[in-house]
Amino acid sequence: MPTQHDRTAPPTDGSPERGGTATTFAVLRRHQGTLASATARVVGLSGLAWLLLTAAIFALAWPVFTQMRNQRLYYKYLEDPYLHDGSDLTLVTLWTLPLFLLLLGIGSAALQTVCSRTVAAETRGASPEDPSRAVVRSRRRAVLSVYALRGVIVWSLPLVASVVAYRLTGSQLDTPLPLERGSLAYELVDASPMAALFVAALLRLSLTLAPAAAADGLGPLAALRRSWSLTWTRAGLVRVLAFALPLAALTAGLVRLVTQLALPLRPAVRTLLEDATGNFFAAYYAGILAPVIVGILAAAAVVLPLAYTAFAALHERLRSRAEARGSMTQSG
Repeated sequence: MPTQHDRTAPPTDGSPERGGTATTFAVLRRHQGTLASATARVVGLSGLAWLLLTAAIFALAWPVFTQMRNQRLYYKYLEDPYLHDGSDLTLVTLWTLPLFLLLLGIGSAALQTVCSRTVAAETRGASPEDPSRAVVRSRRRAVLSVYALRGVIVWSLPLVASVVAYRLTGSQLDTPLPLERGSLAYELVDASPMAALFVAALLRLSLTLAPAAAADGLGPLAALRRSWSLTWTRAGLVRVLAFALPLAALTAGLVRLVTQLALPLRPAVRTLLEDATGNFFAAYYAGILAPVIVGILAAAAVVLPLAYTAFAALHERLRSRAEARGSMTQSG
């Protein structure tokens, strides 16, 4: 029966311990074939699944597109301007968003596990092929569970604060506001969503290393606790920020750049789908989504292996230093 931790002892040849950045680039250089193959497989399959899921959702939402088309024709017959209402499509998007998040989590868990194994191969001398398939599957499930738990922990407070603030300070025209406009209580409640968003950002940073810890062999709750304990150290939060901020900027820049480069897809997809179905609105929304999906997939192919490898290397370095400090404390 496999144990929860199957670490190989770190080399004791007296060589200095490398930093997280040096380890990241060493892993990317020496294991580029493994990481490139895993990235192409994960991003390719995720893109195909995303396309099929989007097509299925468009098929389910076809009555909404048909209603929009009929209303447009009706207002055109009356020679009146028609401004379509997208609230029904917003509801469809909100109800199907968990499916896309699940798809994103499955692909991310698979790639995170591969990146963590390659980091272990670089830092501990273990082979990436050492764990059995059962161990790899259990680690993928643990990483996926970490994503779900982290999402609930991080986003619950901002969502609750936004709902409560809207209930107490929203622009309800037919009922009086529970709080007097301009009062201190009103101002505090009105500002609570921004404060909750700041807390959520801190929580997200504190739990950044949890997927790497889960891929290293910990259970979901233990991975969350380890990420918290490693981040809130003297150098932990600074190093997490030093990795997270450039990666976030790189991701945003790549999504923006590739989406702009893929904008010619918009009229092509719109014309093709409108000619095939005769529904302008379905073709319109499909044209909007096409370059965005291309941008997201391209950014994922570039950034995700770099990010997962970097955070796995950072987790390994912070973990080893914490264990070294613990052993020195016990020996002292």
